[in-house]
Formats: sequence, structure tokens, C-alpha cells
Amino acid sequence: MHRELKIYIETYGCQMNLYDSELVGGMLQDDHHRMVEDLAEADVVLVNTCAVRENAEQRVFAQLARYRKAKEAREGDMTIGILGCMSQHLKDKITDAHPYVDLVCGPDQYRELPRVIRDLTVSREKQFILCRKDKTENYDEIYPSRKSGVNAWVTIMRGCDNMCSFCIVPFTRGRERSRSVESVVRECEKLAAEGFREVTLLGQNVNSYKDGEQRFDALLQAVSQVEGIGRIRFTSPHPKDFSEGMMAQMADNPKVCKHMHLPMQAGNNRVLEVMRRGYTREDFAALVRKARERVPGIGFSTDIIVGFPTETAEEFEQTLELVQDVRFESAFTFEYSPREGAPSAKWEDDVSPVEKNRRLRALIEAQQRITHEKAAACVGGSFEVLLENESRRDAGELMGRSSCNRVVVVGRDPRWDTGTMVQVEIERAVNFTLRGRVTHVEGTPLEDLSADWQPPRAAKVAG
Repeated sequence: MHRELKIYIETYGCQMNLYDSELVGGMLQDDHHRMVEDLAEADVVLVNTCAVRENAEQRVFAQLARYRKAKEAREGDMTIGILGCMSQHLKDKITDAHPYVDLVCGPDQYRELPRVIRDLTVSREKQFILCRKDKTENYDEIYPSRKSGVNAWVTIMRGCDNMCSFCIVPFTRGRERSRSVESVVRECEKLAAEGFREVTLLGQNVNSYKDGEQRFDALLQAVSQVEGIGRIRFTSPHPKDFSEGMMAQMADNPKVCKHMHLPMQAGNNRVLEVMRRGYTREDFAALVRKARERVPGIGFSTDIIVGFPTETAEEFEQTLELVQDVRFESAFTFEYSPREGAPSAKWEDDVSPVEKNRRLRALIEAQQRITHEKAAACVGGSFEVLLENESRRDAGELMGRSSCNRVVVVGRDPRWDTGTMVQVEIERAVNFTLRGRVTHVEGTPLEDLSADWQPPRAAKVAG
């Protein structure tokens, strides 16, 4: 039996990176190592990175001095590994400038980590670079190591075939490949047995999911048959590939949440074409209208980039107009930054930083007005809410989300806990957050709860 190592994993970026960190943790625990939450205690430090946006990379580089200092405090007796998209994208830059980094590993070679980490505890005479791409790797049969909670991330596919001009995901994560329906269902069954009540299905473009003749709507239906899973979310679909089957699942399947993160990116047709998005502003607006007609109460969030190369001030105004027309519940907004390796990185970044910032502020102000108006319109309504966590601001409160992804806060009570489904009458709105009083617990009116009632609780999972 080899030595048990204490593993510390730090994660940057999207939900898929969070899932990959859980995947790596599961493999290392299966190899008889132990996860820790204190950097100073760790024998092995693994940093799972994102390369989608420049600020995510800069955050990792800024933290490298902290990892080096921790290693020096251990007189070099610590393994430092950089994982994920940034490793795939910038492996030479990492290893050349930071010789104390022992290994870099891209998203397709995580299976090699247990062996390499064992080797590094014996000898640190060389750096390991594990960045070979694998067109078939989907980690189908590996079960991630998760912490306690209500929602679990489940990656259903890896890679992307869309080749948007601003994005390097196809170059860091490779081409699309999907897990089997059976493997996803098995993972959800394990999650339900552990007490998780909600799953979020992940993919760069979930509506490209395909297992033989089964598409994403068939997967949604299959997961909804898992006893104990009460809610299913997913992110993200691509507007150009939207399917009637997925719309029907959202409309008719009570377990599929009525929320969609639908990246718009821009609201001008020429800019959308240069971005290689595959749809027009008219297509996007029509899709949102159709979804709202087909799925009453659906909530929308989105991603928008401002200052894309060659975008004029007049073209940006069309983005503002489309935002005001569509009226998203929320939006993630970004100034364009070139990503080395993406097609747009070869173009002149011709919108000045000052102008990018002006456009971003105008967009944020417009979206905030819409967000506040839509939240205020919820007052007096009622939402079914799955309680997820203690409120960040007040330990006497719990927060959860509605099916349409509204954040709702309620007061603590012995009759409910994280993991409990409650009906909430909304009394006021504070920015995006709604506050209200509980009227039903797990479908039962408060006054009808028995004296010995015990609320369902969130999963308690080692790790």
C-alpha cells in the first residue's frame, strides 16, 4: 500500500470545472488519498483552471506565488499541479515561468493523475506534462467525490463543435462527445441514494447531446424517472440548436425546471455573424417568445459580450434594444478580451478600453432596471422553492431557488431545513432576491403538519 497523501483542490471557472474537480477528487480518493481544505496541510495542491476569459487566467497566475510559498514552507515536500483548460492552453508558459510547478494536466488525461502523483512523491526531477487530447474520453464510469449539498453537477458531454470566433473551448476541451443515457442515469441514482434532490446537467451545448438515436429530451425524460430526484436543471443550450423535444420537457415534465440560460452574446446581426453564432437577433427574439408561450413562467438568463472587434457604437445600441425587448431575468456581461488561439485573437482589438467600459456600464444599468422591475412584479405571487443553503447575510435565514431560478429567502424554522421543498408567498423584493413566508412544506399546509414532522435534509456526503 502506498503512502496516503493529503489532497487540496482549488477550482476556478465554470460548473464543468467544479464537476471535473469532483471527478479528480473521486479518482484520488479511490487511490487511498484524503481530501483536505487547508492549503498548508496539503501534500498535493491541484489547481483546476479556466481559460475562457482572461481574468480567470490572471487570477490563477496571481495565486501561483501563494502555492510556491506553501511549498517552500514544506521545504519542497509538496506537489503542485495545474489542471484544466489553462493547462491545455498555456502549458509551456506555465512550466517555463514557474519551475516549482510539478505537473500540468489537460481535461482529457485526469486518469493519469493517481499514477503521476505517486511518482512525484518519489522523485521531483522532472515536470510532467499531460496534455494529450482524447476524442473519446468522457469519464463515463468514474463517480465524483462530492461535498454535502442539495444540488449536484452532472457532466453529460464534453467538448464543443460550434467554433465561435471568440472561444477557445473547442481547442482546450476538444470536440463533442456524449456520455450514455445509462451512465448518466446511474450517476443520478447514486446521487438520489445519497440524499441529493436536484441535479444540473452540464455541457458546452446540451442540445447537441446524442447517445445513438437518443437526444437531450430523451435524457431529460430518463433522469426524471429517478426516484428521489425532484428537480432537473441544465446549462447551457445553444440558440441555433434549440429542439421541440427539449421545449416539451420543460413544458410538460414537472421535474424539469422552467429556467434557461440562453447565451445571446450580441444583438446586432453583423456582429453575430462575425462571432459565428449561427442565428440572427430576430431568431433569438422569436425563440424567447416561443418559449414563454410554450412554458408559462419560464425564466431566462444570458451571456453578453460588449466591444467585440469591429462592433460600432450603433451596433451596440442594437444589443441594448434587444435586451430591453427580451427582458431577461438576469445577465452575465463582459468586455471582450482576445483569447490566444481563438480566431478573433488575430483581429485588431479596435474598441478602446474606455469605450468598452462605457458600453458595459450602459448594459449593466439597463439590465439592472429590468431585473428590479421583474423581481418587484413577483411580490404577492407564490413559488415552490427548494431550500439550498444558509443565507450568506443572516444565519437565521435560509435561501433557495424557484423552478424559474428566482432566489428566495425565508426565515429558519424547525419545520424546514436545507433540502426541504416549501411553498413561499412573496412579500418583498430586494434587487434580484425575493423574501417571503412559507405556506406549505413538501406540499402540506403548515397547519396540517403533524407534531412529529421532520423535514427532509440536504445530502451529507463525506469529502
